[in-house]
Amino acid sequence: MDAQLRAGVAVYNAGHYHAAHDAWEQRWLALDEGDDERFLHGLIQFTAAVYHARERNWSGAVGLAGSGGDYLADLPADYRGVNVDRVREYLAALARDPERIERAPAPALTYESEALGLADLGFDGAAVAAEVLAEDLGYDEDAVERAVEYARADLEAGEEGSRFVTFLLDFVRDPDSRAIVAQRLSEHVDRREGRESDVDGLFDER
Repeated sequence: MDAQLRAGVAVYNAGHYHAAHDAWEQRWLALDEGDDERFLHGLIQFTAAVYHARERNWSGAVGLAGSGGDYLADLPADYRGVNVDRVREYLAALARDPERIERAPAPALTYESEALGLADLGFDGAAVAAEVLAEDLGYDEDAVERAVEYARADLEAGEEGSRFVTFLLDFVRDPDSRAIVAQRLSEHVDRREGRESDVDGLFDER
């Protein structure tokens, strides 16, 4: 869960509140009831409450703040390294006054006392972040997903300097260049797929 957790924290801190919950959702849905399930459920509702408050959907923000606080209520203050105590405090305050979001920003999430940013993610976290950011920001999701597969294959093969790894990290870490990086990433995916299709079936009976 570490890669998904770190990715969601960094994506949230970058202001992509909807995408942050996507980083955690698949892992959360696979969990049985227990502390981890309540933890991710609470974080998902926290990010959703912040999102709705920013959109001035006061009733939605209040409802999610209340239920998110309930999910996190009995967890330790720094569960899995995240500042759960601060999240709980903010959810309680948001439930009482959702318009506070217009007077001050929502708190940063921290992981092991660090407010992770997108530039702090290693490859595994960046791979998760790349996929959720592509979906949230309207980039080619299939190309990014394929790039992650190629990057993992390159790393497993011990290929240093993989262009797919470099492009994925740049896509996540450099928002100002994200559009051009996404374009180049897609071009490299097309080339790799083309090379693979060229050799497919060469040794099959004809």
